[in-house]
Amino acid sequence: MSDIPAIDIRHITKIFGDDPDTALALLKEGKSKTEVQAETGQVVGINDVSISVARGQIYVVMGLSGSGKSTLIRHVNRLIDPTSGEIEINGVDVLGMNLDELRNFRRTQIAMVFQKFGLLPHRSVIDNVAYGLEVRGVGKEERLAEAAKWIVTVGLAGYEESQPHQLSGGQQQRVGLARALAMNTEILLMDEAFSALDPLIRSGMQDELMVLQRELNKTILFITHDFDEALKIGDRIAVLKDGELVQEGRPEDIVLRPANAHIEEFVADVNKARAIHVRSIMSTDANVEKCEIAVPYSSRCEDVLPLFAEHDWVGVVDEEGNQIGYVTAKGIIKALAKHQSTMETTAV
Repeated sequence: MSDIPAIDIRHITKIFGDDPDTALALLKEGKSKTEVQAETGQVVGINDVSISVARGQIYVVMGLSGSGKSTLIRHVNRLIDPTSGEIEINGVDVLGMNLDELRNFRRTQIAMVFQKFGLLPHRSVIDNVAYGLEVRGVGKEERLAEAAKWIVTVGLAGYEESQPHQLSGGQQQRVGLARALAMNTEILLMDEAFSALDPLIRSGMQDELMVLQRELNKTILFITHDFDEALKIGDRIAVLKDGELVQEGRPEDIVLRPANAHIEEFVADVNKARAIHVRSIMSTDANVEKCEIAVPYSSRCEDVLPLFAEHDWVGVVDEEGNQIGYVTAKGIIKALAKHQSTMETTAV
């Protein structure tokens, strides 16, 4: 069971219009999105996209406006049905569910955090957080106790009886996150969840999400148009353009080996230390003794560099806590400079 992806999307195509079959046939002939629309008047939202999200991952789908990223995420809980393709959640065919099965699936297995918060304006914070549990049929005492717990978790203790209009944008988004977490589902869908926030608040919410993820180990499908945000939080990233998947991989794969000119534009000015994980550049000399301080192999260079203010060496450990390598400040800086030089040469 553990090898089955939490989310498995295979060859999804979505065409908006009254004659999707004709448009689908043209796509299969190799016609572009623009050509299909010009010939048929049908709009191609997604064209033959496949992604696989492992349990416990933060998987980021990014792209500019009109790339199809929000259309894609809405297929996971069938807010949108595809024109063709397959969707499985934990090995179960979502497209084969009848209405009752789909309703139960949405209530128990998956939760969503929206860009515009989606709060009920006439309900208090605690009643907003408890709303999903109310719909599920959980008793009042139990759902309020559960809601109160998550309000504390997201840093809103003391705001339980406040109304949404009394909160800042960041606080309202915390309510939305608490409401999703209170559902206790394995999978969270986050559609541009932080994009309406001011930059400083947005960065804080990204940090908060990563802290929570270390504790909760949810499967998160996160949609964004911000490449820096994708690099900061994503375990894997898929980049969409005009409804098609143009590159997929670990953050460092995309930054260091952009697939085409479109991706190169995204990565040209990014913070490489944020994208590159220590696993990619660590030294593995078996003769080096165990370091005083160590970080997980998935740590980003950006987070490790401050440790060198007090340490000359930082160990790198695997999931079991065994040291598998080490990094130094000089080694990280050298690696970042090498990758930058390589990218500049490639661009020329």
